[in-house]
Amino acid sequence: MIQRRNFLKKLSAGAAAATSAAVAATFTNRAMAKPTAKPIVVSTWEHGINANAAAWKILDQGGAALDAVEAGVQITEAEDNMSVGYGGLPDRDGRVTLDACIMDENGDCGAVACLEGIKHPISVARLVMEETPHVMLVGEGALQFALDQGFKQENLLTERAEQAWQKWLKEAEYQPIINVENHDTIGMVALDAEGNLSGACTTSGLAYKMHGRVGDSPIIGAGLFVDNEIGAATATGMGEAIVKICGAHLIVELMRQGNSPQQACEKAVRRIAKQKNAQDIQIGFLAISKQGEVGAYSLQPGFNFAQYAQGTNQMKDVSSYYS
Repeated sequence: MIQRRNFLKKLSAGAAAATSAAVAATFTNRAMAKPTAKPIVVSTWEHGINANAAAWKILDQGGAALDAVEAGVQITEAEDNMSVGYGGLPDRDGRVTLDACIMDENGDCGAVACLEGIKHPISVARLVMEETPHVMLVGEGALQFALDQGFKQENLLTERAEQAWQKWLKEAEYQPIINVENHDTIGMVALDAEGNLSGACTTSGLAYKMHGRVGDSPIIGAGLFVDNEIGAATATGMGEAIVKICGAHLIVELMRQGNSPQQACEKAVRRIAKQKNAQDIQIGFLAISKQGEVGAYSLQPGFNFAQYAQGTNQMKDVSSYYS
């Protein structure tokens, strides 16, 4: 009887151990398996429609968010829209100077500022991230790096933009005010099927700015920020106001504290509204969470954004602080 009792105890213990091992293996496999996310890409302003379409071609095939945002904003950089890149309105000296940054799911980032004559500053920014130990290159150094990497220098000042500048020289005073008629940026953030976030931001800057002026767009944490555990945010509008609150980083940190993307964007705009002369400028924020939830808010009416998700590419108007 004693031997039989011991045998049954050993048998029960072995069965329990086997069951525990099976359960543990099941949970381990679940933890190791990567959940499939629903890709989504969002970008600022109406030119985001065409940009999103290019980004979606990559996301829809299971491509990386980093590749998608670079390809997406390249579309806007190459369009003659008098707002970003080629054909962008120049500074007060008639020079088209470009700023851009890019950030991936690992927190790696690259940027260029006051770059002239290169149609795709976003791609130069990516190479700064991937091929140098630095985060940002500016001016002549950025241009030399671009040329060394095989980019070709070209004239980005179109006849239409030059005529607008010539008219401004005769009729306008220098007033660095951005509104719905003078927006200057495309910011894009995306979530890919692997659940990874990346973002890109590119601009020709404030029209008729002082030569050498740099706004928020190429500054990591101001015009763009990505935290792959939490979410990503980008900005458009008066860069000086955005830099003062580290806008994109603030939004992501507010999301980390439990705010939704919408709540985070609204709180960031309210902080800018406390700045001097806030009623005279435009600011727009756009954010996406790790779960693909989107938020957007602006200081003034007129801000909109484009969203491509589940096969649908559409424009969305945004509510504002000064409604």
